[in-house]
Amino acid sequence: MIFNYFGKKLSPEEARRMNGLTLAYIGDAVYEVMVREYLVVNNQMLSAHKLHLKAVSYVKAHSQSEMFKSMEGQLSEEEISIYKKGRNSKSPTMPKNASVTDYRAATGLEALVGYLYITGQVDRLELIMKNVFKDTEI
Repeated sequence: MIFNYFGKKLSPEEARRMNGLTLAYIGDAVYEVMVREYLVVNNQMLSAHKLHLKAVSYVKAHSQSEMFKSMEGQLSEEEISIYKKGRNSKSPTMPKNASVTDYRAATGLEALVGYLYITGQVDRLELIMKNVFKDTEI
């Protein structure tokens, strides 16, 4: 699933120096693509509208917060650190339909996904996402 259009990934040290919201920025996109891919592959008979509705249930802040809770025990100290970096970042905006706690937890999860993606840790990212899908069949 990993795209490498530019032939370069960041080292873990370079990625750790990035702002948590920057990691979440790329993580949000990667997370959504992985959710969409999972839904299309596993629900081939659904219309695009129904796929969209299922995707929304995975990408909303409350769901992402719950997903993080279900996998927290499987993460390394480094991964927890990246999650916290994203969670504790001060975002200039807040969505209307999410609590502050859920929104920050979702941002932390997206930062972790972004970190794993941008550093090329494909196997780890795929393992985490497979566990998300296994544990949270929506």
